Amino acid sequence: MKKILITIITIIFMINGITYPKVLADDIDEEYEEIGEEDLKETVETASNSSELQINSRNVAVFDRTSKQVIYGKNENKKTAMASTTKIMTSIIVLENANLKDEVEISASAAGIGGSRLGLKKGDKISVLNLLYGLMLRSGNDAAYALAEYIGGSKEGFAELMNKKAEELNLKNTHFVTPHGLDDPEHYTTATELAMLTDYALENKTFAEIVNTKTCTIYINGNPRTINNTNELLGNLYGVNGVKTGFTNNAGRCLVTSVNRDNWNIITVVLGADTKKIRTTDSINLIEYTYKNYSRVNIEEMLNKEFNNWKNINQKMISINKCKNNNLELELEFNGTKIRAIKNTQIDNIEFEINVLSRLEAPVEKGRVIGNIIIKNGDEVLDIAEVKNKYEIEKKGVEDYLKIFLNELVNGDIIKENWPSI
Repeated sequence: MKKILITIITIIFMINGITYPKVLADDIDEEYEEIGEEDLKETVETASNSSELQINSRNVAVFDRTSKQVIYGKNENKKTAMASTTKIMTSIIVLENANLKDEVEISASAAGIGGSRLGLKKGDKISVLNLLYGLMLRSGNDAAYALAEYIGGSKEGFAELMNKKAEELNLKNTHFVTPHGLDDPEHYTTATELAMLTDYALENKTFAEIVNTKTCTIYINGNPRTINNTNELLGNLYGVNGVKTGFTNNAGRCLVTSVNRDNWNIITVVLGADTKKIRTTDSINLIEYTYKNYSRVNIEEMLNKEFNNWKNINQKMISINKCKNNNLELELEFNGTKIRAIKNTQIDNIEFEINVLSRLEAPVEKGRVIGNIIIKNGDEVLDIAEVKNKYEIEKKGVEDYLKIFLNELVNGDIIKENWPSI
């Protein structure tokens, strides 16, 4: 029925000499995809039992929220279009700069925006909070434009706020031009930085609640309307609690997914999938593969154990020349990543290379770095910890040497055969 209707509309346009408008951004009907239970079960089972990842999308990343690091990637640092995943940043700018109860009147510009829409008309009145739900669930470009005008005064003014925030978050390979994600050569990000942005956004409780909503009722001009989330994995795959779909001709099919299983949070980013099926399959593959083939390892605990074992044997062997009191006590300072997601097959490859000076010259000040421990996973350096002197060690003075001499004299340690007989 839908295809027949589109054909009729196209014919009417052609008869009247009008070119049928080309959709350049998310189309809501094209964007949403119900997952069949059997298809989902089969995809999850295949992914869980696979020892290798088969990924067809052009740019992907798996981001561990505990360590704040990408643990798997494919072209993860390559600049690319991001489509409606842009709206993650749009939401954050709104949440940090607006009163959610404020009422917004929709302009002609916002009402006329193309692509996926909430269906707003010029003069409609709707709260900021309801616009956010329309933005993130329905992927409304009209909602995005209305929020941009309300917060930034214009699309350009809002883009300035977006780019300022990107700079604050150290997203060096991300740049925004629009609030909705329509294709533009100057509008881009990377899979890694989109994951970093999403990680930041999820710290906002309102954002996390919105993107974890499958269905809700919003109000436009006081009238209720029920909308559904375009995220095909939400409510269908164990642990998924957001975040955002996307599609443009240039960006391809995109999906950013947040997952929490057994208090282990990850974010997967899939950009540049050729079809919805590939986008969905790649996302599921990344999620299932990660939870089966990676484990969280307490690096700090392993480090402390290695250091204490080494210290018990080697600390007393360190000599300190000219010291007043040899009260050497080594301590460890580690400011690196305490818990890491490590591939199960690589956990046994974690090594601790301990390098500490074997000879010191007094004085040795408190807190002086006298060595380090290099933490490696095979040839990869994961982190470096510092070995420090815990207490101040003073240098001997003239009085100290005199006391030693007199003590030796009293105890007969001076060579006695050279003394005169009585």
